[in-house]
Amino acid sequence: MSQFDEALNYVHRALSDLKEGGNAGHLRSSVTSLEQFKALARSTASKATPAPISPTPARPASSALAPSSEPSAPSPQKISQPSMPAKTPATTAVVSSPRITQPDAPKAERIQALREVALQCVRCPHLAKSRTQVVFGVGNIDASLMFVGEAPGEDEDLQGEPFVGRAGQLLTKIIEAMGLSRAEIYIGNVLKCRPDMPPGVSGNRKPKLDEMKTCLPYLEEQIEIIQPKALVALGATAMEGLIGETSPMNRLRGRWHEFNGIPLMATYHPAYLLRNQSLSEKRKVWEDMLMVMEKLDLPISTKQRNFFLPKE
Repeated sequence: MSQFDEALNYVHRALSDLKEGGNAGHLRSSVTSLEQFKALARSTASKATPAPISPTPARPASSALAPSSEPSAPSPQKISQPSMPAKTPATTAVVSSPRITQPDAPKAERIQALREVALQCVRCPHLAKSRTQVVFGVGNIDASLMFVGEAPGEDEDLQGEPFVGRAGQLLTKIIEAMGLSRAEIYIGNVLKCRPDMPPGVSGNRKPKLDEMKTCLPYLEEQIEIIQPKALVALGATAMEGLIGETSPMNRLRGRWHEFNGIPLMATYHPAYLLRNQSLSEKRKVWEDMLMVMEKLDLPISTKQRNFFLPKE
């Protein structure tokens, strides 16, 4: 008896045992005898066509990788190493919105044209109805540094300028501590209308993601026109509106991100520092500003480097 027949006998016995035990109900009922099983197996095997094997192309004799005439030692078995987690790349955003202004026009004309369109915007009907005015942005259109907040508050809505309340006053102090003035930089918001509040409710609410997405083209074009060398996002909501990043600020700050090819630094919103007056929290924001100053090649004195450090 051939090895093939022995194997068929073994398989047939095993399947017969399964069928008798009620565990092989899917077997064809017509295949009952050993001879029928062998005939079916041989018929199936004769129909199988082995896949052709492609010959291995010979290496050119002139190749630098051609094998030597001496036998080579067997290659050692490759040991798989545990993969290391890849370094998380800096987050970035890509402009996809159509331009509102003419790209070849002078910067002053472009920013004014963009302002006029934004002041009449009704893309968010509920915000257009509740706002006092659109808070477009303010500052030097040739600025090397631009600060971006999340949305206007009550004071900004009344005055039409970003960061003029208590948080804005603190931001001014931070800017001046960097050796700059508000007239030298540019300040804007992701959302240019104050988020509406229920009747009789005071305070400011966080802008919704869809509101920020709707308004983002205005900010994108502002940044494209101004072309700052660095951006600073004030608060986690501003980072979410700019690049869709939802991580907490303690994971976002202290390192560079990117927005449309421009370096982007995230730091705590000045309102956070008004609620958290500890030197350690102020130092975190200042360390972020030191990185911005280094990016812009601004002079940094020893006194500035030691701001908000504990006294020895």
